[in-house]
Amino acid sequence: MKRAMTSLAALCLAVCLALPAGALDYTIAAPDDPEYGDPTSVEPVVTADGGAAKNEDRSKNAALIPPAFGSPSAYALNTGTYLTPNLAPGGQSVTGAAVNGGSAVVVTPGTPLSPGSSSVTSTGFTEVTSDLYYSGGHLATLKIPAIDLSVRVYQGTDSKTLARGVGHFEETSIWEGNVALAAHNRGANDYFGEIHTLDIGDRITLTTKLGTRTYRVTSVEKISETDRSGLAPSTEDRLTLYTCVRNQSAYRWCVQAVEV
Repeated sequence: MKRAMTSLAALCLAVCLALPAGALDYTIAAPDDPEYGDPTSVEPVVTADGGAAKNEDRSKNAALIPPAFGSPSAYALNTGTYLTPNLAPGGQSVTGAAVNGGSAVVVTPGTPLSPGSSSVTSTGFTEVTSDLYYSGGHLATLKIPAIDLSVRVYQGTDSKTLARGVGHFEETSIWEGNVALAAHNRGANDYFGEIHTLDIGDRITLTTKLGTRTYRVTSVEKISETDRSGLAPSTEDRLTLYTCVRNQSAYRWCVQAVEV
């Protein structure tokens, strides 16, 4: 009996070893196409004429911290304080902005003063935006009849710009407040070669897409090349013209005029 059981066990083991080894059949379905977000555009911003956006500071230098929620200027466009005041264009807050959260009166643009309230003076400043450019790439036309000058004004004061016409100091206003311009005083493009001959009272006109202003000359001075006080913002509408003094590199001619 014992021998028979041993034989049966050996037979079963032999049968099992004779069968082919195998694994369970299974399949894994491949995943569907992944749902990625829309690609971020890397194309440059362009203007209506097909070129890249002109002379716009898109860095943190031009970024504004919005006014506090519920403040008088909270819902006014283009109000706030600069994120980096020391690098800001012109180094000043825009019209209607709250100043460092202080107790100064804040007047939102277009808001009339209440009867009996004190007047509030605001430094004028108009930023150069892409919609202020003419199709030829210029910002304005300057005319000074006393020296028979009619010339276009372009953004910037580098050599390439001054070779085209009169240059606009980028840190100054283009309409409200102080508009500061520069040009050569010699060579083929000596547009400001004769501004030192202007007399007090001579008229100057500046035409931009915002309109035309007429100014009256109030001063003609020779100043140090390091004197940049003429670029300061102004509460009145004024025009400041700069050019070199021939053969005197340490000096500049500075002509100032106020709106008539």
